[in-house]
Amino acid sequence: MRYLTRQFATGALRRGNGIEQFLGGAHIDGELAIRWVAISPGNRQYRVSLHTVQDPDDDQVGDLPNLISLDPVDEAYVGEGRQLGVTEDETEAMTLAERLTDARPDRWVNHAVAGEEYMDYVRSRRGPAQPT
Repeated sequence: MRYLTRQFATGALRRGNGIEQFLGGAHIDGELAIRWVAISPGNRQYRVSLHTVQDPDDDQVGDLPNLISLDPVDEAYVGEGRQLGVTEDETEAMTLAERLTDARPDRWVNHAVAGEEYMDYVRSRRGPAQPT
């Protein structure tokens, strides 16, 4: 099972592990893009960040933070994304992320698993008859 229950997601954050959620595709200035939201613990706080990167349309690419950012804020600190907020409560961080990005409460995954969601997304766009 890929998705975390709310209890497991908050537990991961309390233990110092990040969580994230793949949000899907977008068009940024005519270019295909993908987005995901991440919650990263550190210094007794939880940082909520939104990532917007080029969509390479490659179902073998799962390391999303290394893709080319389409957000000028992220260009100086590659992979960190646009900070949406910081809070001291893990549940509040999740609620903030869900409110600001339309993330779903039932779709959180452990850190680095959003890349698997992206690969599934690419495969679903191709359909069963198209080669990978």
